[in-house]
Amino acid sequence: MDKLDIIRRPVESELKKLRELFNQSLETSNPLLQSVLDYITRRNGKMMRPILTLLVAKEFGSVSQATYHAGVTLEMLHTASLVHDDVVDESNERRGQLSVNAAFNNKISVLVGDYLLSTALQHSALTNKIEVVKVIAQLGMELSEGEILQLSNINNQDLSEGVYFEVIRKKTAALFAACAQLGALTAKASDTEVEKFRLFGEKVGMCFQIKDDIFDFFHDEAIGKPTGNDMLEGKLTLPALYVLLHTQDEEMLALVPKVKSLTATPDEISRLIEFTKANGGIEYAEDVMMRYKEDALLLLSEVRNEPVRRALTAYIEYVIERNK
Repeated sequence: MDKLDIIRRPVESELKKLRELFNQSLETSNPLLQSVLDYITRRNGKMMRPILTLLVAKEFGSVSQATYHAGVTLEMLHTASLVHDDVVDESNERRGQLSVNAAFNNKISVLVGDYLLSTALQHSALTNKIEVVKVIAQLGMELSEGEILQLSNINNQDLSEGVYFEVIRKKTAALFAACAQLGALTAKASDTEVEKFRLFGEKVGMCFQIKDDIFDFFHDEAIGKPTGNDMLEGKLTLPALYVLLHTQDEEMLALVPKVKSLTATPDEISRLIEFTKANGGIEYAEDVMMRYKEDALLLLSEVRNEPVRRALTAYIEYVIERNK
């Protein structure tokens, strides 16, 4: 049995129900809007984020209708953020296919992203829990703040691991944190349990983004983006930050302003990538990721539902071991 089977098994029927609710929520009488929504749902991924919500809820008993609506809210918000991100990043590809803005145009992408956000808010209201709405509102703020902090950091010539961790906590880990948090909250867990699972989700999300950043140092068409794409966008991630700060190599440090001003040549980016790999940047990032993993696993020590505990353990292992 592979990791995904272990992850899905405790909530297999619940995931099917959630997926049906998600798809039903994207049915409209507007032909153009429907064509874009159909394009988005055709490339639906594994729904890993709402699976996390379902698994945590399962730990506290059966999955409630509020949990289903919370799961749809989170997947809808995630989908909207991807549509908007592709416009902001001027990206023409998503998961090996044309992005929505490339297949249609930027105006349609922004408006459809707004439609998805509104639909997400509608489902958060259908939970009939003001606490859920508050979590979603806070999440929306953090996702936006993370993206803006990342953009502002491109113009900052200082190198800081602290800023990097703050960016990925807001732009990526916050969503995983909310998924686990709402699973517990909609299952009427105690405040202590809700916070414990929020922390678990956050640590999973930190692992997820660090793994994504490691991918960028290796060429693999299956990943869906070229090697060095982050640097082409002016971003210096954990592997490069560590090596630059650790070695203080003058030649490589001289490339930092060029990367951040988007004037670095492909050859210069390739040199920085190879320098990072040759000086322990990948190993350092992997070590940091594994520390987050161990912290996350400690939080699962008191999970009573054995299939759920195995699934959540497999979940974080999958995040770290995935190849795209």
